[in-house]
Amino acid sequence: MDEAEFSRFLATIHPYDRFGGDETARVAKLFRPVTFESSETIYEFGKPLEGLYLIESGHVTVFDEEGAQLSSLSRGNCFGERGLLRGGLAVTTAIAAEDSRLWVLPKDAFDELNTSQPAFRRFFNRGTRRPAAARPNDLATVRVADLMSKNPWTCRRETTVLDAAQEMRERRVSSLCVVDDDGKLIGIVTLRDLSGRVLAEGRAPQTPVGEVMTPDPHTLPPEAIGTDVLNALMERGIGQVPITDRDEPVGIVTKTDLIRRQALSASFLVGDVAKAADAGAIRKITVQIPALLAQLVGAGNRHDVVTRLVTDIADAATRRLLMLAEEALGPAPVPYLWLACGSQGRREQTGVSDQDNCLILDDTATKDDLAYFEGLAKFVTDGLNTAGYVYCPGEMMASTPRWRQPLSVWRDYFRGWIATPNPEAQMLSSVMFDLRAIGGSAPDLLDKLQQETLEAASKNSIFVAHMVANSLKHRPPLGLLRGFATLRSGDHRNTIDMKANGVVPITDLARLYALMAELRPVNTRQRLEAAAGTKAVSTSGGQDLLDAYDVIAEARLEHQARRVSQNEAPDNYLPPADLSDFERSHLRDAFVVVRTMQEAVAQGRGTVI
Repeated sequence: MDEAEFSRFLATIHPYDRFGGDETARVAKLFRPVTFESSETIYEFGKPLEGLYLIESGHVTVFDEEGAQLSSLSRGNCFGERGLLRGGLAVTTAIAAEDSRLWVLPKDAFDELNTSQPAFRRFFNRGTRRPAAARPNDLATVRVADLMSKNPWTCRRETTVLDAAQEMRERRVSSLCVVDDDGKLIGIVTLRDLSGRVLAEGRAPQTPVGEVMTPDPHTLPPEAIGTDVLNALMERGIGQVPITDRDEPVGIVTKTDLIRRQALSASFLVGDVAKAADAGAIRKITVQIPALLAQLVGAGNRHDVVTRLVTDIADAATRRLLMLAEEALGPAPVPYLWLACGSQGRREQTGVSDQDNCLILDDTATKDDLAYFEGLAKFVTDGLNTAGYVYCPGEMMASTPRWRQPLSVWRDYFRGWIATPNPEAQMLSSVMFDLRAIGGSAPDLLDKLQQETLEAASKNSIFVAHMVANSLKHRPPLGLLRGFATLRSGDHRNTIDMKANGVVPITDLARLYALMAELRPVNTRQRLEAAAGTKAVSTSGGQDLLDAYDVIAEARLEHQARRVSQNEAPDNYLPPADLSDFERSHLRDAFVVVRTMQEAVAQGRGTVI
């Protein structure tokens, strides 16, 4: 193939086919041909790269640092870009599987095109496949610290309602935070309180605020996000939320503040759920979730924002059912905590979700108390099933006695799983390490359990080793050739399972990293961000896996949104034929990163086994 023929060949390869004839011809002259005999090494891991390689003929096999084969490449495939983007040192080893003729784009030319050609940059930089950043006024991403009115006006319990009303008029605010002598928040008094509890009831102007305030109001921390505030306002029917740091009021957010921001429809669904009369009414709301998902994806929201908003609706449904259960059965006899696990626990629900939940009870619970919680669990899990969150096939629900126990029993569960990490223990640990409190009156029950468990598990090398093995059970769908290993039979033949073989391998790795580094987050993306640079995973490895996760999770959601737009039920089975060459290439690159990180864990690199 001479230079003219190579120019025509290059014009058929993405992303060069986007350059235009003159530019493609110019770029073709930057390449130089090289040949390699069968079994000859093209480059070695850790050594400087000459440039980007493009295969004209022959086959090239790519291996990771430990010698595990990653892929087999043929005509039209390129390789070496990951190393060029990471300082110019090879991150794999490439060997000619047969006599091969390649073309090399020198590193300087690669860098120049990466700067000057947007199509080139998008193709070779995986990070640019990350979903578009949210708009500055998105409640889904704006931090409460940036949204709140800082240093809210306060008063004491003994302040008279007359003085409080005059203070609100002078300051032009609709509420005052009530604090004790130490400056800790103990209540809030609002214009609604002055109207409904003072004027309407004929109280004297000298009535102390402590008699009409709302005690122990719902609060949020400064690191919460805007939708947390909107959800609280809609679900609880209140007009403002105090923001506290160590129980001291540092700000307040009102409905007026949110009007200035773009309200997301997910929050209005949350509000509707909070007012629903029964599970059937909730179902009429949750059937809108697929359309909401498609709308959010189409608007360019990040995948973690979309799944967070979808999960918020499940959380609201659970809390509403808990409230209805207590109205039907009476108040809970002892403190308890309702927890979500699985995708709801991680705040990663999509348009396809079942329910995974459990109950932790105070250790003072008696036999009669256990009977009460049996009824409560059945009420809520049945209601969730009616609302569209179908029963867990493995019965990992609070309605199953095993998952509805006092705190001491839960401690024994985790101790047993850690001490005897058999296959069942691995499976249960994988689910239960993703616990998140949803409702109930005793959030400290989870805090105690989680901290004890992380400390004990991270120090048990045998348990960690078993969790490593568990993290390798789901493998990315890579074929030996530069393609995908699709499902071979069944209703979803010739598709990729974007849950089991896409996001689950990364979820498992993130959980393992969190265990090894004793990290508290349960959300996969937050775990990866927190783990990078710790003893669990290197900074570069963590960033690579985070980029890969964004690409894979985005592809999964786009597939679901596409099915919704075609009036089909969302699922996790993506036909590769639905993807462009560009999308297939990047998705495969992301799967290669996941396999590489799995091999690193298997070989003990960056682990504490």
